[in-house]
Amino acid sequence: MEDLKLLGEFYFSQLLNKPIRDSKGHRIGRVLDMAIRWDSVSPHVTGIRYSKSVHDLIPTKFFASWDHDGMRLNTIFDPLLTCPLQEDETFIGKWLLDKQIIDLEGSKLVRVNDISLSWVSHEDHHYILLVAVDIGVRGLFRRLGVEFLLSRLDNKFVGSQYIKPIENRTSALQLTREKEQLRQLHPADIADIIENMDYKQRATFLDTLDSQQAIDALSEMELEVQVEVITQMDEERASDILEEMPPDEAADILSELSTEKSEELLSLMESDDAEDVRELMQYDENTAGSLMTTEYIGLPIWITAEQAINELRRLAPEAETIYYLYVVDEQETLEGVLSLRELIIASPDTTLRELMHTKIVKVSPYDDHEKVADIIHKYGLLAVPVVNSQDQVLGIITVDDVLELLMPDRPRVEIYSTLIARRRQAKGGHAE
Repeated sequence: MEDLKLLGEFYFSQLLNKPIRDSKGHRIGRVLDMAIRWDSVSPHVTGIRYSKSVHDLIPTKFFASWDHDGMRLNTIFDPLLTCPLQEDETFIGKWLLDKQIIDLEGSKLVRVNDISLSWVSHEDHHYILLVAVDIGVRGLFRRLGVEFLLSRLDNKFVGSQYIKPIENRTSALQLTREKEQLRQLHPADIADIIENMDYKQRATFLDTLDSQQAIDALSEMELEVQVEVITQMDEERASDILEEMPPDEAADILSELSTEKSEELLSLMESDDAEDVRELMQYDENTAGSLMTTEYIGLPIWITAEQAINELRRLAPEAETIYYLYVVDEQETLEGVLSLRELIIASPDTTLRELMHTKIVKVSPYDDHEKVADIIHKYGLLAVPVVNSQDQVLGIITVDDVLELLMPDRPRVEIYSTLIARRRQAKGGHAE
């Protein structure tokens, strides 16, 4: 709205339970809640709930003024003036106050302690606009009537332009700058937000994420939370997400479920994906096999560097890492390895046979975690191939999986900092 005239500002808590009087001074009820509508201009109050009935609202056009003693109408009250709550309206007290919402700027869950409202006029019409939500401690003290104790503390607000209901008249609201901005959050931030939600909130919020967002966020969560989240989902969506996750992560989750539940989800997955996961689930928890992923880049020995780069464009989206490229024969027997850097700087017509290193550091799927960690540390590797007794590649173990194993209580940012440092230290054909 343009040319708005500000008549006053107040907090929802300051009017809650205050009396409502008509133009004759007759008391007709109390402010029990306010109905609000989100539109393209600004969220604005459409009516005041004054009685126990949620179907009787006094439209805001009949309000003339407000003060600390309550609100006053511009007419004599008549029940015929009231209107019902509409489908596109929400009670802000019931659905917003005291609720946890997502602060995308801070990438965290916050609690709404109060609501800031403005009384404005436009072309002789009065409007009550929702300006912001108060997420600070001062807002909580205000509601308790002791705001003076924190008068020197700044208020913490989130503007109304960031408020949008997840769905009409639900018990959860989400701060958003449209869904595109939710996508800009790092998956680790989304994971932290979900981990701090209660059971019901998680299910509701996950329904607002697209599959890739859910997958990326799920990959950042602790295993016990991953299991809880997958358990909450309906079987079809859970199987779709497990299908798109790295097989080793999907195997970890399914291994924590009951045999009946894991088999049910596996049966709904694509057969090839389910087979990869089943293969990983067979290894004991402390073995290299339990750490590996089957998503790696395997290229034939006879192709050229140019052909390999073209193949890489096709295969890379499905791979866990592309820092190392493994050269294999028709039976997936490991013949050699080269780094992505070596491939990029090579002459286009050079074959992989000429580029690859044949002295390869590798592990067995039955080696224990300690041996895997020692090998990765000793040679400064970003990944190590896992092979069977015939030297056929079964998968790879990446350094980030080993670091998370060795530093389970460290924040992920520390783990990734360690990983970056290791990448910078990596030298030689197998370590670049």
